[in-house]
Amino acid sequence: AQLIESGGGLVQPGGSLRLSCAPSGPRFEHYAWFRQGPQSEREFVAAIDRSAVTRYVAHSLEGRFAISRDIANNTAYLQMNNLKPEDTAVYYCAASKYFLGSYYSDRGKYTTWGQGTQVTVSS
Repeated sequence: AQLIESGGGLVQPGGSLRLSCAPSGPRFEHYAWFRQGPQSEREFVAAIDRSAVTRYVAHSLEGRFAISRDIANNTAYLQMNNLKPEDTAVYYCAASKYFLGSYYSDRGKYTTWGQGTQVTVSS
């Protein structure tokens, strides 16, 4: 199974981007986005379960970022608004074939990763 990401790019501060993640192959129980900035650890951004009922966004990103899923197209999205230069990072889609419960932010629990898409916020 693979995760195909798209939607990254260069955006000015205050702008918006929407990232997409489409798996090729079986459906997964949990989808998430992580990001890794220059010289930093890969950090949790947001997660959503298979039914799209349970969603989590990192506390520091609440109000600006949102995760969603199109169940019919089996695609997960990360909507990013009011972007700031510190949001610059490579964003990774991740998926787990197991329901993660309270471990949704643990990157070690995700079994499949996308190749990453660069998001650069700069004027």
